Amino acid sequence: MSDVLAVAEHRRGELRDVSFELVTAGADLAEAAGGDLHVAVVSGDVESYADSLDREGVDAIHTVAHGEEFNHDVYEQAVAALAEETGASYVLAPNSVNGLDYAPAVADRLDRPLVTDAVGLSYDDGLAVTRELYGGKTEGVIALDGEAAVVTVRPAEWPAAEGTGDATVTAADVAIDEDAVRTTVTGFQEVGAGEVDISEADVLVSVGRGIEEEENLDIVEDLAEVLDATLSASRPIVDNGWLPKDRQVGQSGKVVTPDVYIAIGISGAVQHVAGMKGSDTIVAINTDPNAPIFDIADYGIVDDLFEVVPALTEEFGG
Repeated sequence: MSDVLAVAEHRRGELRDVSFELVTAGADLAEAAGGDLHVAVVSGDVESYADSLDREGVDAIHTVAHGEEFNHDVYEQAVAALAEETGASYVLAPNSVNGLDYAPAVADRLDRPLVTDAVGLSYDDGLAVTRELYGGKTEGVIALDGEAAVVTVRPAEWPAAEGTGDATVTAADVAIDEDAVRTTVTGFQEVGAGEVDISEADVLVSVGRGIEEEENLDIVEDLAEVLDATLSASRPIVDNGWLPKDRQVGQSGKVVTPDVYIAIGISGAVQHVAGMKGSDTIVAINTDPNAPIFDIADYGIVDDLFEVVPALTEEFGG
């Protein structure tokens, strides 16, 4: 019987989607291990966050009110203390910038193994973690010895938890050593003009090497404009310098989960698919009917993008 502690993530006053995905992953693991799912909420509006996270499968929510934004030193202390207080065998954190910041420190403090970027979790007399290997071309399973570990979970691999739970919510009695808090957030610097966060977009129009020339990006930009969508790209477009790095979707770019993802001239290499397969609706436009992108697309158009894209722009722009 092993309990699980899932650590919620928030940014600038809002819970991130991965928090609810962690609840799903944690609830599944706790059920398989015969234990309870605990959720940790550290910093910010902890009461509001706790209310939102009270979903099906959550047994207890523990809040630590200390500051407003993420702080490595606070999270390291708070998460480690909650793991010990709850007796949780497994700590789940997002495989995000923040999660990868504090998870190794928590693992070190607890003297537990750390496994990052999990895309699957299973339990049979012990935890087994599935990770992608060789750039996503294959998967490997890491079977852990013992009954304790810290694991970071890749966003968009589990569905967001739904329903209403009846978890107990407790303000945790965690003493933060203020002398060990060496940094503080004093403000935020907005991204410069022309830069966007594609991970927050509701609709993405994404372009790949099928566009052939940089000058041809205009037709894709026109479609994005009439759809009020954000323009993104696969790695070859960024490598060519045609669009900036912050527009790249994929394993070496950003993971996105828009309502609609339109893939234009993108073959669907595993590295790219890893970054967008969690999209609600995927539309693919490609001349190759055997392109891998069609394996995950909800709607596919096998045709010349130079004819299809302007036609779509005219249809939606009219």
